Formats: sequence, C-alpha cells, structure tokens
Amino acid sequence: MAKLVFGMNQSLDGYVDHMSFGPSPTLFRHFIKEAEQQAGSLYGRRIYEIMRYWDDEHPEWGPDEQAFAAAWRKQPKWVVSRSQPSVGPNARLVEGDLGGAVRKLKADHEGEIEVAGPVLAQSLTELGLIDEYRIYLHPVVIGGGNPYFAGPRPPLRLVAHDRVDENVVRLTYVPA
Repeated sequence: MAKLVFGMNQSLDGYVDHMSFGPSPTLFRHFIKEAEQQAGSLYGRRIYEIMRYWDDEHPEWGPDEQAFAAAWRKQPKWVVSRSQPSVGPNARLVEGDLGGAVRKLKADHEGEIEVAGPVLAQSLTELGLIDEYRIYLHPVVIGGGNPYFAGPRPPLRLVAHDRVDENVVRLTYVPA
C-alpha cells in the first residue's frame, strides 16, 4: 500500500509561496532524488498547472533541471480538478468521490505518492488520508501567500528532523 506524503517548502511564518523563495542547489538535488523514487504525484489543479513547466524542454536548463524534468515526466500524475478539461502526458484526472479515488490509489500502488498543493492536502487531511507531512523550513519571513495548512492544523506528532542544506531543516510529522 502506498503512503501519501504532503511536503513543501515553508517560510518561518507558515507560507508556501514558491515565488518568494525557492530551493538551493543542494535542496533541489534532494527533490530530484525524491521525484525519482516516488510512485507518483497527486496534484490540485493550480499546482499542477505550475508544474506543467517541466513538460517542456528549456535549452537554458543545466543537468539538475534536466534530471528533475526527466523524473517528473516519468512518474504517473493524478490531478484533482472539477474545472481542468484535460491533463498532459502521463497524467489522469481524478473525478468523482475524492476519498474513494485516493484510497484506491493507495491500495493499487507501493511506495510514496506525493501530495502537492495545500488546498488538496487540506481535503485529504480532513478525510484522514495523509500519512506524513514534510515541512522544509526556510529561514525567511514573507508575510503572506498560501499557508502550508489551508485549514486548521491537524494533531501531529514529530517523528524526524534533519538538516537538508545549510539553511533548511526538514520536519517530518505523522497524524497523532
């Protein structure tokens, strides 16, 4: 059975705005390794539209960007949306009962399935389907944007913490 993991970069004040800060080269390489090992990714519509950037070739990319794009393209993607008419390569729309569809994904796959997007994560949290939360805590304060927790923070228990690069700590929580 697959494990659903919601992990994102977060500012000290709790926001996940990717335009305000991003990963260092070391952290980006960490994300490449994760993408290479994931069983797939489950996206909300907005974050999926942002991630579609990796479907196209960009001549200015270096080896790390090319490696991430290759890993992202290879993995299956499931997109939860009521308004997205179609999805790109290696992606499927999740329609109907979200809880039932995600339980089936978990049952049909092994390994980790990334959950991307705080709004989708909140819906899955309310359904009791997220198995692990990973906060990549950056030493920045941005004062606004999308919060990591789109709704009330669920009861959590810290199970691990580690330094990923010189400025970022990964905090790993499970539901309490």
